[in-house]
Amino acid sequence: MKLNKYIDHTVLKPETSQAQVEQVLAEAKEYDFASVCINPTWVAFAANGLEDSDVKVCTVIGFPLGANTPAVKAFETKEAIANGADEIDMVINIGALKDKNYDLVLEDIKAVVEASGDKLVKVIIEACLLTDEEKVKACELSKEAGADFVKTSTGFSTGGATVEDVALMRKTVGPDMGVKASGGARSYADAIAFIEAGANRIGASSGVAIMKGEKADGDY
Repeated sequence: MKLNKYIDHTVLKPETSQAQVEQVLAEAKEYDFASVCINPTWVAFAANGLEDSDVKVCTVIGFPLGANTPAVKAFETKEAIANGADEIDMVINIGALKDKNYDLVLEDIKAVVEASGDKLVKVIIEACLLTDEEKVKACELSKEAGADFVKTSTGFSTGGATVEDVALMRKTVGPDMGVKASGGARSYADAIAFIEAGANRIGASSGVAIMKGEKADGDY
């Protein structure tokens, strides 16, 4: 197992500076991570910085609240791809899911999937705000909409990924769809536990510490 290729090396805090993005890009190239996950304003910069590597550029859409309209999320997606994004991590309309407005949730995800073309789409369900029944429904809707992955968390709400949520999401989507665990992997042991539960991607700001077998402080 190449653990490095499970990791989306992440820097999403609003105060992120160019120097911090440059550091993350350098680390991602050094460790050959799966991707760098950055806010949309940094996509073109990251694409330029990673052009001599096979590290993908991942960005976030409707982030972190998910409460934008489908049209806005679709526009964000198209612009991000035009700027060089390879992977799209979108936040669902969480309130609509809780209201059982499943048509809107499906439309929301489909808008991004259709705007993404052949790019990878990961759907952030923000599991910490959902009941198990809602988590299952969010995964089912993501699969129906044609997304490539379901993802546990933004890292900006009340909690991050848990092993139990990853296992439930994997059980729901089956073996062929991706599951990304975000906001909880701060050590090698954490990462392995998520993978054993069914994750095939890990979103973490602690990618370097994970690879070194160290324990990191972090909130993503």
